[in-house]
Amino acid sequence: MSTTNNILVDSFHREHTYLRISITERCNFRCTYCMPAEGIPLSPKKHIMTYDEIYTVAKKFVDLGVTKIRITGGEPLVRKDVEVVLRKLATLPVELSITTNGVLIDKYIDVFKECNLKKINISIDSLSPTKFNSITRRKDFQKVLDNIQLFTNDDFFKVKLNCVLMKGTNDDEIIDFIDYTKHHNLNLRFIEFMPFDGNKWDLDKLVSLETITQTAIQHFGTDNVVKLQDAPNDTSKNYQIKGAVGSFAIISTVTNPFCDSCNRIRLTANGMLKNCLFSGGETNLLESLRAGDDIEKPINIAIQSKKKVRGGMDTQDKFTSENLRLDNRSMIAIGG
Repeated sequence: MSTTNNILVDSFHREHTYLRISITERCNFRCTYCMPAEGIPLSPKKHIMTYDEIYTVAKKFVDLGVTKIRITGGEPLVRKDVEVVLRKLATLPVELSITTNGVLIDKYIDVFKECNLKKINISIDSLSPTKFNSITRRKDFQKVLDNIQLFTNDDFFKVKLNCVLMKGTNDDEIIDFIDYTKHHNLNLRFIEFMPFDGNKWDLDKLVSLETITQTAIQHFGTDNVVKLQDAPNDTSKNYQIKGAVGSFAIISTVTNPFCDSCNRIRLTANGMLKNCLFSGGETNLLESLRAGDDIEKPINIAIQSKKKVRGGMDTQDKFTSENLRLDNRSMIAIGG
């Protein structure tokens, strides 16, 4: 693997081989933890990367050593030329994956196979239609559930479900979700509720890794909750109920951050490079690209300026500070 002058290795010796590219700020859901109820100001279309620009930036990163690219949004499948984007990225020697809310994926199953896109992350925060509708502010529960079934029944795909837990909203479904993994070939990932601009984050709404594991152990029994081996650079701690077809995991960004092994960088739909999900600072790669400049230098500067922990928020007081949160984007504008 080429790592030209170690440009993707930061000052803490973390090598960044995983690029997450948001291809749109638009979404057909309005999830409470992701987007303010009133929506967000969208970037003008001319400020959004074209499919050629996405490919050019992605190729530069692959040349520098990136081995995995995940497509995100907004909801990436609402972008009209998403098939073109996927087909162009599929020509690169890289593992391609996507995060989606699952409403439209049945329409793209053949495109995914053509592009060798096997890893699908689907967001679903409740197994109750009423709660699902309340969280997403939409009524697509059955469609999402049917599409999850469609993809888990197809051996070509590796499916993960993302569930953001919020106390008083869906934390009473922890056991229901884990039960779901018993008979479905997927990895369910509980995600701690994270603070972003406009999502009305409150520490009291947090459902921690410890709470989730204790809930599982109390219900299923200590001997039946098996800790699995986590993959290198994995953001989640993985478990399985004995005899289950699937598994479950916990992403504990708030209570147990995994910054030491972080290998991720993010590119927003309007071409801004974020070296950390929680970083307020951004590097405008699209401006440099359109000016005809080599984007290698700003990439290098962005990587070398990456903080050791959560964009410099190295204490819980800083991380939960509303002022620092407002320096960042809303989740919908970053990319899931």
